[in-house]
Amino acid sequence: MKKARIGNQTNWTVVILLILGLSTVVFPLYMAVVIAFKQPSEMTNSISGILSLPASFSLSNFSQAMEVTDFWRSLTNSILITVVTVVLSVLIHSLMGYAIGRNRAHSKFYKFVYLFIVSGMFVPFAILMMPLAKQTAELGLANWAGVIILYVVFYMPMNVLLYSGYLVNIPIALEEAAEVDGATTWGTYWKIIFPIMKPMHATVAIITALAVWNDVMTPLIIMAGTGQNTLPLAQLNFQTQFGTNYNLAFASYLLALIPILIFYVICQKQILNGVVNGAVK
Repeated sequence: MKKARIGNQTNWTVVILLILGLSTVVFPLYMAVVIAFKQPSEMTNSISGILSLPASFSLSNFSQAMEVTDFWRSLTNSILITVVTVVLSVLIHSLMGYAIGRNRAHSKFYKFVYLFIVSGMFVPFAILMMPLAKQTAELGLANWAGVIILYVVFYMPMNVLLYSGYLVNIPIALEEAAEVDGATTWGTYWKIIFPIMKPMHATVAIITALAVWNDVMTPLIIMAGTGQNTLPLAQLNFQTQFGTNYNLAFASYLLALIPILIFYVICQKQILNGVVNGAVK
């Protein structure tokens, strides 16, 4: 009986923690949806007025938000930058992670390169803002191409860390067997190692895509004054020195959430499929 009580107590503790954790996600989402559908006249300073449902659900805020942010052009820019950055990150960073992961243990040079790259995670972006703005302008990269290049460099430390760590789970015997069969290092990587790392590709894609999609500072610094806006950059139009139009802002946030949410769900399935396929093999 004593053991059963302890088990029940532990279960209730877990349930309470899960409910508290879920509330931190559900409550902000509820607030975003409610405010997005409310009219400005319904916004009050009282808690009951903020939490109450809108008098009528209307899509007028969404249509106005799309006009203010030039939604389709901004969405195209965000998708272009995110997709190209994710593809380049998966291809380049996985190659770097493979080269470093397989040689770091017995090579001081690769160990130094690994530590040098990973140390980039500790460099604050604030230190790099002004030099990057000047250099990209001088090189003619004050556009979406320059932003993509910077993203690939910025997320290199974390992604290389993930890829090189994941290689520990891949037996080197697979590469040795391929070498006996006459496969080159290049062929072995693309035909054997790259497909096996599919779960890590999905993880890197999710982390990189979420970071790029929600980033404001890099496009603001690099593309300011070019007329090329990403969705987060265009959403700054809702904030003025006199206040913030929360109704339009939250409507725009929900619109921006849909594409990345779809991508996140797709990548989650890829992670599960990759794990299952790896287990079967």
